[in-house]
Parts: sequence; structure tokens; C-alpha cells
Amino acid sequence: MVQRQGRTGTIVILVDASGERTMFPDRAAAAQLSDVPDSWISGAEAIHLSAYSLAGPTWSVLRQAADLAHAEGAIVTLDASSVALIDSFGPATFRALIRTLQPRYVFANGTEADTGSLRELATPRTTVVVKNGMEPTEVHFAANRSATVRVPPVEDVRDTTGAGDAFAAGFLSAVLNNADDLEAVEAGHNLASRVLTEPGATLTMTTDEKGAVRD
Repeated sequence: MVQRQGRTGTIVILVDASGERTMFPDRAAAAQLSDVPDSWISGAEAIHLSAYSLAGPTWSVLRQAADLAHAEGAIVTLDASSVALIDSFGPATFRALIRTLQPRYVFANGTEADTGSLRELATPRTTVVVKNGMEPTEVHFAANRSATVRVPPVEDVRDTTGAGDAFAAGFLSAVLNNADDLEAVEAGHNLASRVLTEPGATLTMTTDEKGAVRD
């Protein structure tokens, strides 16, 4: 399922000696996604959205995806994506747009959460997960309740590119397998830690995973 138009997006990624990365994205055609058929979304158990799509024609796609997911009882999640993005909207507007989508989970790193005051989004319907590198991950619930989950040490960090996406994938896979939120954070940590030890946003499958794919 694809739409073809415009020019291909590009991301320039700089990785320092510690493995920390800086990204300079040009979304190009990715910012022009529109008129998505319901059939692309319907039937999914979880819909993971990027805050990069809060602006422009892709906003209507996010609303459509979130509305359909809610109607079908699917989980809606959203990644805050970028401090620069939050600044471009302003924190209050950014939070208001997220509330419109009514996500069950919001993922952010510590800087994004601080810049946008994103911990305020925690309600009975929305849990906010704040990642802090190798420091404990925060999980914020309604009524100012919160918990932290320790991040297991990772030796030989080569590249942080893709670690956030891997965390979300591990977290959501666990939730869909009936894990509670703290167990899901641990699953996110485990998958992200594997990405951290490989160059680029790559993940080498284990023997068991390869067998599962063949089956």
C-alpha cells in the first residue's frame, strides 16, 4: 500500500563517538500523505502515529486513523517526535492536538516532555511514557500517579538511531500480549537495547525469530 507523488524524503544522521545521533530530516513526500482508504487502517490492533504528521495534509490522515481505531477498539499511540516540532506549534497547541487524537499512550524523551509539558497529558485514558536515555523511564498515569522502570545497562552502544522506534515496537507488542504498562516498558527496553549495539536503525534477528518468520 503506497502513494506515489513528490520527491523522496531524506534524513541526514550524524552519530558521535558515544553513539548519540542527531537527525536533520526532510520529509518531502512523507508530508503529502492524504486520502488514505479506510481499508489501509481497518483491522489493525494498534495504530502508531508520529507527531510529525500533526501539520499539513497529513493531519487529516491522523484524525482518520485515530477515529477508525477508536471505533474498532484498537490502541492508538503517538510519538512526540521532535523538540523543534513542539517549538514550531507551541507547547499548548501541541498538547491540544494530541488530546484531539485521544491516544492511549504518548511516547516522548525527557527533553520533549519538558519542552511540551507532555506529562500533563496523563489522564484516565492516556498514559505518558518518558524515556531518559540510560536513566529510568517514567510512566505517568492519571491523578499524578507515576512509576519508573530501570533501564538495563547496555555495553558497546554503537548507534542510538532507531532505538526509540524499537522501544515503541517492543512496548506495543507486549501490550498486545496482555502485559501491563511496566512490563511493556521492560519489553521496550529489551528491544531497544539490541538496536543500540548495531550500526544504523537495524536489528539482527535471533535464531528463534528467524524460525518464527519461516513458520
